[in-house]
Amino acid sequence: MPSSEGIFIWITKNVRLDKLLSNSTSFTRSQAKFAIRGGKVKIDGIVAKNAAQQVTEESNVEYMGVAVNKAQPRYIMFNKPTGVVCANKDKDHTTVFDSLFLPRIDTLHIAGRLDIDTTGLVLITDDGQWLHRITSPKHDHKKVYLVALDSPITEKQIRILEEGVQLKKEKKRSLPAEIEVIEDQKIKMTISEGKYHQVKRMLAAVGNHVVSLHRESIANIQLDEKLEEGQWRELIEAEIQFD
Repeated sequence: MPSSEGIFIWITKNVRLDKLLSNSTSFTRSQAKFAIRGGKVKIDGIVAKNAAQQVTEESNVEYMGVAVNKAQPRYIMFNKPTGVVCANKDKDHTTVFDSLFLPRIDTLHIAGRLDIDTTGLVLITDDGQWLHRITSPKHDHKKVYLVALDSPITEKQIRILEEGVQLKKEKKRSLPAEIEVIEDQKIKMTISEGKYHQVKRMLAAVGNHVVSLHRESIANIQLDEKLEEGQWRELIEAEIQFD
């Protein structure tokens, strides 16, 4: 039987009442139906009798007088190690979600995926509008990468990258990148687009190649230095309310 304290759900679409209760409490489906038949569940103040009744996120659902509240959206930063894939499920590799151990994990989505061999900041949320705002190209959010190269970067390569590169199978040149040289074979590269393998493709297009790639930030959200690879934390309010 469920506790009468702290019952939370996340309704993203119409769902059967008995399924909602079994997903959000310790009830089995049959126990949920029994509770409904026993008059212990109300929808918008009216006792529910039909386990198949559809409820939505606007529905006010109560169990024995305790509100079944919609959970607050979740915003997470994850420090992705190499070898981990940005996918919900993968039969061959560990996924980002395998490290989270959170309820309702099927409602979470990745904002800006990284390749299997790329490390660093990954953002995860179940807030669809926030996800769109931070990933949409029209918002021009900058992404900063630490890049190790297989050969020293040249002034000519930097100039071309900062002017924008014509990538294969793309109709337009990429937007200009910002380059900060740390060492001959290590740079920070800032881009505001999210094309497929963009950093790797841009550097290959100017005759250089990426040895390792690490994302440090997206918009105003910096990867927390205290997070070790494979660790995560929730975003603070200032990070959620990005520019």
